[in-house]
Amino acid sequence: MNASAGDVLARFDAVSVRLEKVQDALKRVVFGQDRVIEEVLVTVLSGGHGLLVGTPGLAKTRLVIAAGTVLGLGAKRVQFTPDLMPSDILGAEVLDESPSGARQFRFVPGPIFCQLLMADEINRASPRTQSALLEAMQERQVTTAGEERPLPRPFHVLATQNPIEQEGTYPLPEAQLDRFLLQINVDQPGYEAEREMLRATTFTQQAEAEGILGPEELEEAQALVRAMPVGDNLIDAVLQLVRTARPGGEFAPLLRWGPGPRASQAFSLALRARALLRGVPAPETEDLAALAAPILRHRIALNFAAKAEGHTVDQLVARMTEAVL
Repeated sequence: MNASAGDVLARFDAVSVRLEKVQDALKRVVFGQDRVIEEVLVTVLSGGHGLLVGTPGLAKTRLVIAAGTVLGLGAKRVQFTPDLMPSDILGAEVLDESPSGARQFRFVPGPIFCQLLMADEINRASPRTQSALLEAMQERQVTTAGEERPLPRPFHVLATQNPIEQEGTYPLPEAQLDRFLLQINVDQPGYEAEREMLRATTFTQQAEAEGILGPEELEEAQALVRAMPVGDNLIDAVLQLVRTARPGGEFAPLLRWGPGPRASQAFSLALRARALLRGVPAPETEDLAALAAPILRHRIALNFAAKAEGHTVDQLVARMTEAVL
């Protein structure tokens, strides 16, 4: 084994232990959502953004706030509403006048200038306001008044979304959906988990999240994810899976559109991040099976015929994954 490989393994062991503490800390705050916690951490370790989808009351907001605390990130929260404007997120220039009467414009940064932006109920805002996040999510910068302004690093967006069928919601544009690394569906907790939650939140003082990592440690973990190896057979499986939903692919006749290259990139990073969370030095096929739905479900759309036949996106992704593996 060469020195660089030995160094990666040593770093892997240290980071893996720290991440186990991060997961434990989040599980003490949010009950019965172990899969959701794992997928949120996979998103952040991959350097990406996450979209949490679920009905109100499932602790989506609490989880995002707790994640910011546990990971030591400077976090800000924006409550998205129909009257929210892009400048309310990005910031705006104001005209200052000095005592001498001289006037000049001064930029007042918006809440997006942080390390973790919580976009709460993002689909309550208009598409124009939603799209204000596009440049920030992709380029880690915003352009205002013709000037490019870099965002702090690391920078992540964790957005929550109510189901589209609810009153007063707007579908997110496809271009913005594609910039979310994972769409994390938040389901109702199981019986025992909800029972534990009741005891922990209504009989005693509710537990609060504690800091475990810091921004520097998080960036070290993100760099380690990119240094981890991925087998050629797993890369081939990823490409085969993504391409089955594109024009000419096996499942293309059921879809209005399919995943682009960002889906393959998301797989490459998320597979390694999940392996790191599991304490395994290289991803395996079980990581691909576990991540297929959160990576693909927001990057494909069923056509009318498929919906009429009773297909759902998650069922179709499961069939695609089974065919590849």
